[in-house]
Amino acid sequence: MDSRDYLLNELKAIEKWEKDQKGLWFWEKLTRLPFKMLDRFTPKFIQEKVGTLLDELGSYIQTGGQYLSNEKSVFNYIEKKTGRAVSQLSDLEDISVEDMKKASLALGEQRKKAATIQGASTGIGGIFTLAIDIPAVLALSLKTLQDIAIIHGYDLKEKKERVFIIKCLQYSSADVVGKQAILNELTDFNNENKSREVISQLQGWREVTLAYTESFGWKKLLQMVPVAGIVFGAFANRSMVSDLAETATMLYQKRRILERLEKEGSNIVVD
Repeated sequence: MDSRDYLLNELKAIEKWEKDQKGLWFWEKLTRLPFKMLDRFTPKFIQEKVGTLLDELGSYIQTGGQYLSNEKSVFNYIEKKTGRAVSQLSDLEDISVEDMKKASLALGEQRKKAATIQGASTGIGGIFTLAIDIPAVLALSLKTLQDIAIIHGYDLKEKKERVFIIKCLQYSSADVVGKQAILNELTDFNNENKSREVISQLQGWREVTLAYTESFGWKKLLQMVPVAGIVFGAFANRSMVSDLAETATMLYQKRRILERLEKEGSNIVVD
């Protein structure tokens, strides 16, 4: 298992990552500007597709729906990466946080490649294939987040864990103020009262997922250009899934590290 020093050093690294999440890259700022313009220029059937996905996200929070990840396949993946037999979530208690991190990072690399290929292939037909790309990238995003959650030993059958997934989704596309607010919400998330509070805030989940939807912005608008959409689609999907994988790895690492420090009876105060 991880040493206490290792856990504390990793916790400091995660806190540094959180502080570095200040401001937005120019590209990200650009994607936030034109959402009203996007409504004007995007065909109605694309807008309806995005609306349908928002409804599906609401269903996901409640039941997991069609997007719920397959635990068994993730267990097999963990076995290959760690050499440790895993047949149920409780077996992950014996897996080190370091191995969880390595498995998550490797998974993220796999999914980035898949997202790149997916974005490029659906960018070939421009506007005609964009309707295929939007639900596909959402499914890949949710699968990536869920698989990283399972790698860290969390049960997606619990509603609070699906809420945590949505908050990761929201965090990856939020501005600096939004990121800090989400981090505050997720502090002490394992506390039952705290998790209930976050769940209750998600009653207006359409507002919660708006930032994620807006992040499609110019990325998806540019992807509607035939042929050129190959480049834009590959870049947009890769960067989106890459950001999500990084966010999930950091936030789940932090949860698991704090839990293990608490088990050791540590009185560490986290800023």
